[in-house]
Amino acid sequence: MSARPPQISVAGGGTCSARTARLAEAVGREIAAAGAVLVCGGLGGVMEAAARGAARRGGLVVGLLPGYRHDDGNAHLTVRLPTGLGHARNMLVAAAGDAVIALPGLHGTLAEVALARVLERPVVVLGAWRGVPGVVGARTPSAAVRQALRLVQRKTGRRASGRRAHVPTSALPPVTPGSVVPGPGCAPERRPPRRWSARRREV
Repeated sequence: MSARPPQISVAGGGTCSARTARLAEAVGREIAAAGAVLVCGGLGGVMEAAARGAARRGGLVVGLLPGYRHDDGNAHLTVRLPTGLGHARNMLVAAAGDAVIALPGLHGTLAEVALARVLERPVVVLGAWRGVPGVVGARTPSAAVRQALRLVQRKTGRRASGRRAHVPTSALPPVTPGSVVPGPGCAPERRPPRRWSARRREV
């Protein structure tokens, strides 16, 4: 099994200033350039700016949406996951990242920072949140991403490849009715049906 790329969650406000949007977009570009996956809350503001930056570099962007509608996500998401959890999806954003990069925001962003630290995920802050215990500050987007990846490698041994995590759709096999779709370079695995046995051991 090949090692998965690091996943970096980006937290920040649903609305933001032009300066913060530039920072977030640069963070997204750096994450994609490093070959990591960007995870965010999937909406506007910092989330949209970071997603835009990663998408323009060909990166893979996952949006964890608070509602039930795929269409609520911003236009730059590769994967849209409606959770129906409202603000509780902040826990998923914090948990999905091997590390979190937090930009300016309000209480929802602060919740993601705090939850990430509860889960012992490294948190790098850019432009805000330096007073929160246990976070690491960065002065530039590139420094924030480098620091996040360094902390992920130190904690998990997982390294960014420096290659984009995005898989182009042209590399995927066609889907036909009843077919099994293998991953790129893999053959379909066909397993015989499992039979129930009364002698199966119970645990």
